[in-house]
Amino acid sequence: MLQEVFRLHLFGREIPIYGYGLMLVVAYLACVKSGQWLGKYAGIRAELFSGAAAIAMVTGIIGARLCHILENFPQYSRSDLTVWKNLANMANTREGGLTFYGGFLLATPCCILYAIKNKIPVLLGMDIVAPVLMIGLGIGRIGCFMNGCCYGERCDHLPWAVRFPYDSNAYVEQFEKRQLVPPAPLIRRGEDGTISLLPADGPEIAGDPDLQSLAAASRALPVHPAEIYSAITAFLLAAVLISYFTLPHIDGRVFALMLILEGFGRFVLEIIRVEPPVWQLHIGPHSFGWSTSMILGLLNCLGGIVLWWVLPLRPAKIATSV
Repeated sequence: MLQEVFRLHLFGREIPIYGYGLMLVVAYLACVKSGQWLGKYAGIRAELFSGAAAIAMVTGIIGARLCHILENFPQYSRSDLTVWKNLANMANTREGGLTFYGGFLLATPCCILYAIKNKIPVLLGMDIVAPVLMIGLGIGRIGCFMNGCCYGERCDHLPWAVRFPYDSNAYVEQFEKRQLVPPAPLIRRGEDGTISLLPADGPEIAGDPDLQSLAAASRALPVHPAEIYSAITAFLLAAVLISYFTLPHIDGRVFALMLILEGFGRFVLEIIRVEPPVWQLHIGPHSFGWSTSMILGLLNCLGGIVLWWVLPLRPAKIATSV
């Protein structure tokens, strides 16, 4: 976890550069370059993908944020905060809080409209976008890991389990669920009997070297590094999709394959993710909670299977030189 990578000193001010935002920029640049390379391979003007990438990034972030807000609406409609503060929390993406499928659902139709307007073959354009999307997702998940969000469930038996630092999202959640007991000096007790953590960047810890040492030594309970699992999966899928793209295939099937593999992979990964369930599946005495991403992942997988078989049976026209 490395939320703040470094600080820029400009015009007498310090501007923090956050790892999550930095990875979004890296993901955008990687998507532009890989999209241009694949577009050139397919005989499409490379500069068209710069515009597509910009549209995908803007609409993707908006859709991803809206989906996250809807999934966690109580967090952004707190009665103890003003309307403006709740709205500010909704707009604050520095904490993370971008749900991939929300961005995917909004960016996809926008990019299709862009392709139609610029006379790009839609199915071929979708095939190019599929591996590019996985590259961006993989880099973005590294940003999630640096930010400390999108972590997994408790994991006490694997050597690569992660223990996030004091006041991280995982630490706070485990404290609120009473799974974790912090050192007593780091706990604030209110007059009404409520207890909370001292903020890591608050004046109490900043002004007390002993508290700083205590906070630095305090860690969350080990959890699955779900962000890294997701990043590795996305990069592997990108490699598979690029390999398939270079073979003779029916236009649109690279995109369909992405829906199938990513949807199934996301469904499996969500089992070890910490996400609020929106639907309960009851099998006998057992109950299983399904998150929004699990449902959307399964629907994407099924949609990809349908798309694979209904596409017209004609080979894609792929350029033979780069």
